[in-house]
Amino acid sequence: MTGKTTAADYAWLDEQYGHLMEAYCVTLVGGLSPEALLRELKAEPEPGLTGVDALNEPCFDAWDHWEGDSLFVGVTAVGDWSLMVEFNGFLGITTEVALPLSRGRRVVSHFRNVNAVDHFYWFEDGDTRLHFEPLFPFARDGSHADELLTEMRESGFDLRESRERDYRMHTEAAFALADRLTGIRLTPELFASARFTCGIAPVPRG
Repeated sequence: MTGKTTAADYAWLDEQYGHLMEAYCVTLVGGLSPEALLRELKAEPEPGLTGVDALNEPCFDAWDHWEGDSLFVGVTAVGDWSLMVEFNGFLGITTEVALPLSRGRRVVSHFRNVNAVDHFYWFEDGDTRLHFEPLFPFARDGSHADELLTEMRESGFDLRESRERDYRMHTEAAFALADRLTGIRLTPELFASARFTCGIAPVPRG
């Protein structure tokens, strides 16, 4: 566990990337290069792109074409981690993908769709250690479901099971918790300048 990041540190997302925040999946994979990650995903290569904004149109084009059976993903290296960004995607939280991918490494992924359905996952060594919906953080599952209660509160989650709970900035809190789990701070500068290796990956159908 690293850092003392809070939801306030990610307030820039709503201000600068509101379109992403409406429907996204952001995944961090430790110890794997972007090229290796795309191979693991069995992705067909696509031209590289610069900046998160550039991923928007091809993600939606892929959705229109494959209707969710394959998804466009952009992956960039951040230190020893690979950052995968999907507009309107869900590959990173698909357990049939993430659990095998996490063997021998840590994978942290979070998601939100246009209906405000959201999920946060911490996978490690083939195990789901933590899963919860950021809008309802009091309901958790996983093998280490209660290990991060302090970090969750400090990130900005109100863990009370109450109508009076504060659910403002719960999406930003998901970014802050992922930051703490990985040590990777996402910044406006990174989002604007990152060079993404891209591909179209099939979605497993169990």
